[in-house]
Amino acid sequence: MKLFSADIISTVEFNHTGELLATGDKGGRVVIFQREQEVFTEAQTPAVVLGSVLQVLKFNLPSLQSKNQVHRRGEYNVYSTFQSHEPEFDYLKSLEIEEKINKIRWLPQQNAAYFLLSTNDKTVKLWKVSERDKRPEGYNLKDEEGRLRDPATITTLRVPVLRPMDLMVEATPRRVFANAHTYHINSISVNSDYETYMSADDLRINLWNFEITNQSFNIVDIKPANMEELTEVITAAEFHPHHCNTFVYSSSKGTIRLCDMRASALCDRHTKFFEEPEDPSNRSFFSEIISSISDVKFSHSGRYIMTRDYLTAKVWDLNMENRPVETYQVHDYLRSKLCSLYENDCIFDKFECVWNGSDSVIMTGSYNNFFRMFDRNTKRDVTLEASRENSKPRAILKPRKVCVGGKRRKDEISVDSLDFSKKILHTAWHPSENIIAVAATNNLYIFQDKVN
Repeated sequence: MKLFSADIISTVEFNHTGELLATGDKGGRVVIFQREQEVFTEAQTPAVVLGSVLQVLKFNLPSLQSKNQVHRRGEYNVYSTFQSHEPEFDYLKSLEIEEKINKIRWLPQQNAAYFLLSTNDKTVKLWKVSERDKRPEGYNLKDEEGRLRDPATITTLRVPVLRPMDLMVEATPRRVFANAHTYHINSISVNSDYETYMSADDLRINLWNFEITNQSFNIVDIKPANMEELTEVITAAEFHPHHCNTFVYSSSKGTIRLCDMRASALCDRHTKFFEEPEDPSNRSFFSEIISSISDVKFSHSGRYIMTRDYLTAKVWDLNMENRPVETYQVHDYLRSKLCSLYENDCIFDKFECVWNGSDSVIMTGSYNNFFRMFDRNTKRDVTLEASRENSKPRAILKPRKVCVGGKRRKDEISVDSLDFSKKILHTAWHPSENIIAVAATNNLYIFQDKVN
């Protein structure tokens, strides 16, 4: 099957209840999946245990689904699809602006409609997704097709009525936040006050009010007066889940800065600075590249932050700046392959990381369509594979192992036979249940704990 680059999934995000799952792709489309209602008795409620068997519920975007697929209860099915961004051209800079969706962030649901933010490299949009199952009929000045009637033919006054119709899901853009970023937007984050959000690019972070589209406040600016003196860029940024004045941002130098907006309007001076000193014995040509942080996430409790660099995922305690409290090796077997990974540009891949709902397990992606889970309490970890070959619906996922040199066991895969073109960059975890979404190029896999 031919793979169109526009179909490659570029972001995955559950909403606050986990009932909806949104994906964005390189073609600028947003596909929203809705969970079918499933009623559990107390005895059937899935146990929240890492390492328990995960199952495939469904995979692929709607264009790849079979038409006669039987929908199961509890499964995610397509709810709405819309074109969020179109390709643009900046004539002043002779620059093409891709339509690719970099990030999606949901707003908490306040009424019957859903709201989400989506962004490409330059423009953030606020979308309203709503349902319609009634339509007005019996207008006085228009006929049923919507054409204007001749006023001379109108002899009686009619009261329009609402008639039932087939359910229709509409996505409408409510706000467009544009022209505020010179560089590519890499992060958006909704504040816990739900009135503001921030957008971050390589050198600046802007604070927006949801009601104001024509201006934003610049809260971080690390652009040097002379661009030749530039030593680091902003790679990711996120608001604290409970304190609306606090946010963190990570850099390409492997550092994390915690900022407090109460201290000053421009947060160039950080409140806390998290950095792990490098072991001189491990220093190499690639040290700076692999230490660049590709993602930063607050835990749901707000006590910890998790970062992902090229080889590791780290958990930091907000009260301890000099080193992480936990370090997890995601794919340490690639340390000997850094030279070839540099040559094929894989060393610059930006892997994301996510917490489970209780902050007890973390998940992040790897190559060969592998993704890794680490249980913070038991220190157990597991490698699982998202692939169509071994993932039929309701099939059990077997843990995978990678061997480095020497004899290879029957169920192991050699590090030399890993496929670096298959990579899991984007993952999401249901906010309260053991349901995960994994994007593998143009396929979306949804797994859940074994349910009897």
